[in-house]
Amino acid sequence: MKVRKKFLPFSRPSIGKSEINKVTACLKSGWITTGVLSKEFEDNFCKLSGSTLAVSLNSATAGMHITLSALNIGPGDEIITPSMTFASTVNMIALSGAKPVFVDIDYGTLNINTNLIEEKITKRTRAIIPVHFAGAPANMDKINNLARKYNLTVIEDAAHAVGTYYKGIHTGGFGHTAIFSFHPIKNITTGEGGMVTLNDAALEKKLRLLRFHGIERDAWKRYGKGGNPSYDIAAPGYKYNMPDVLAALGLAQMERWQEFNQKRTGLAQLYLEGLKDISGIDLPEVPAYDHTHAWHLFVIKVHAVNRDEFMNRLSDYNIGYGLHFPPAHALNYIKAGYADNIGLLPETDLAAQKIISLPLFPDMREKDVEYVCKAIKEIIKNG
Repeated sequence: MKVRKKFLPFSRPSIGKSEINKVTACLKSGWITTGVLSKEFEDNFCKLSGSTLAVSLNSATAGMHITLSALNIGPGDEIITPSMTFASTVNMIALSGAKPVFVDIDYGTLNINTNLIEEKITKRTRAIIPVHFAGAPANMDKINNLARKYNLTVIEDAAHAVGTYYKGIHTGGFGHTAIFSFHPIKNITTGEGGMVTLNDAALEKKLRLLRFHGIERDAWKRYGKGGNPSYDIAAPGYKYNMPDVLAALGLAQMERWQEFNQKRTGLAQLYLEGLKDISGIDLPEVPAYDHTHAWHLFVIKVHAVNRDEFMNRLSDYNIGYGLHFPPAHALNYIKAGYADNIGLLPETDLAAQKIISLPLFPDMREKDVEYVCKAIKEIIKNG
């Protein structure tokens, strides 16, 4: 097989004329920090998610930070979440003073095994943070039922889940809080950025204060025509607001999210077909319940050859890849500080040794997928 000359990246954002035009218009307007475009982005995201409120931020991590803070989660509290997630979620739990309590995953989908959540609930449990892994929704019926039974807060980690639906309901549309990411590898991007969606006006007010120094009125309201630039701070906050120049990019991307996800779905189906007869790898499974998959990631599990060697061979073929994720319970600070909260996570441990994310982004071509599949067949064949 002839090796391609041009490197195929693991991911690349799709930026077209509409994105460039909207960002350019923002730059020319003279107002590039948080303003009317950020508010418009929030409103549009409410329409997509089915939430009544949304708060835009400069990252999803910032959203998790201020959400935990606004809920007064801290020392003595426990938060249930899977270990198979990006470290930022667990970092924010730890930095709040609370303890992460890990629940094992389903090996096939890499989503939290909702049958194992209840046994981890104690009198100290305050919240459940499910992860909609790779764009497949967690079983929200079971999670919501447990939350009602034990009076727990649900915070959806929807970083992978723009365009993800569970039984016809978009992530963030279940009446509680969800946190989305707009990092460049995500299904839509603002360069960097995040969004908290919710339906609680009191909580939203706290989030808006925490995201911008504790100041109640945004800068565009204070410095616009007829505005009053004075302010007061009742409680200190952070600097987590999303600038309009990023929101402009997000608004253009939102016009295209269905196009992006259709392309992702088509590419994922090509992968599933092209790799189905290869022994030595496990393909991603999808949940049995009714859902719409956003295909943020295409994660295979390699067991025919050593994974490090497999990644090296992909590089030889000029193919990029990702690793989503080193499990949180394997991080040194978690092992050192939370050993009693880890427990047995056999499916997480099994998957963690084998997972690798293949290239998947809207501007990929069908022949790119075909090339990756052929390369994998040669790698597995040659050991």
